[in-house]
Amino acid sequence: MSYATRNRFSNFMAIAMLTALLLLMLGPLLMILLNSFKSEPEYLTRGPLALPLTWSLDSIRLAWNRINYPTVLGNSLYISLLSSLLAIVISLFNAYAMGIGKVRGATFFLIFFIIAITLPGEALIYPQYYLFKWAGLYDTRLAVIVILATLNSAFGTYLLTSVFRAFPRELVEAAMIDGAGPFTLLWRMVVPIALPSLSVLFVFFFIWTFNEFFLALIFLVSNSKQTVPLAIALTKSERGVVITMQSASSMLGIIPCILFFVLFQRTLTRGVTAGSIK
Repeated sequence: MSYATRNRFSNFMAIAMLTALLLLMLGPLLMILLNSFKSEPEYLTRGPLALPLTWSLDSIRLAWNRINYPTVLGNSLYISLLSSLLAIVISLFNAYAMGIGKVRGATFFLIFFIIAITLPGEALIYPQYYLFKWAGLYDTRLAVIVILATLNSAFGTYLLTSVFRAFPRELVEAAMIDGAGPFTLLWRMVVPIALPSLSVLFVFFFIWTFNEFFLALIFLVSNSKQTVPLAIALTKSERGVVITMQSASSMLGIIPCILFFVLFQRTLTRGVTAGSIK
């Protein structure tokens, strides 16, 4: 077998494997999409894999009204945006102090953040519950924002510290000789250079926070403060779960993440590429 033939065969096998993985990932999404446009009797008679005979929007309308979609979507966007931005700010200051500022005990603090990353969030739920109950912040979106921002900043601090430790010391020393203070150095030099890494962190933080279920279940009791994943999980009828409405609810929960990823796909690609080149 010649080299060209082996090369074509390798490319064909790689494309075949990627296609199989793509179908495996898109299969559940396709099933949700099909069942969202079916009526319940049609789903029970034709099954989940059949194409809809009539593309009905009744399940989507029912799910939209049942979960109060505009309200829960607004709550999810509000919590995700604020907690992601707050986590970015905390991670930036922490990493700047440990990566460029060279504070004492930086290695110890970095180990602390690594432990915080590996610690299950469920292990912290009891002290968090009593703390925010005592502070009068239970059943508020602020409690979820603070907790998620703190947890996500542990990962952000670890990632940005490794990036800032590779920052050219010559640039830092030259800026300090020119009279740049710590904040000037941070905002005028470090942030513009680290902007691709910050963009990647923001995309990850937003998606992680938008899909967060456990903390919302514990801290958001009122219906008017629920998020999209929590409202979808609580969507039930008197007879139990209606599959078509549950599929429509899931589709409504997936669409914002897909749109967000599509909007920031170029930013994410540039950030990953810049990190690999650096």
